[in-house]
Amino acid sequence: MSETATAPLQDQSDAAFDVFSRQCPSRGTLEHVTGRWGGLTLGALYESGARFNELRRRVDGVSEKMLSQTLHALERDGLVHRQAQLTNPPRVDYGLTPLGRQVAERLTALIELVEGRMPEVVEARARYDAAHGA
Repeated sequence: MSETATAPLQDQSDAAFDVFSRQCPSRGTLEHVTGRWGGLTLGALYESGARFNELRRRVDGVSEKMLSQTLHALERDGLVHRQAQLTNPPRVDYGLTPLGRQVAERLTALIELVEGRMPEVVEARARYDAAHGA
């Protein structure tokens, strides 16, 4: 690992990033993208932009608090764009930035792979459970 990977944050604009280094800021972004709610939120926004409550309905099981925190983290990372409309009542739309779209495209491919191979996963789980008395 190079010394630049552990340089202070303000000096990392030209540094090589290493997600395996605990000091690297890319690790936090990877956690935001691959965490349960971040991945599902990006996947939902890849389909189309949405308002907060539309996203909450699409990402079944996410609480209002967790969705809000997830959107803030993804916005801070430059993956999600938040646009507030000055209407009555106020309206806020969320969409992907160009970077967010690239990330979500790859994430969506992974989601489709996992969904398409679930019969194999279910079978593997059944074999495992039978062999381990679960």
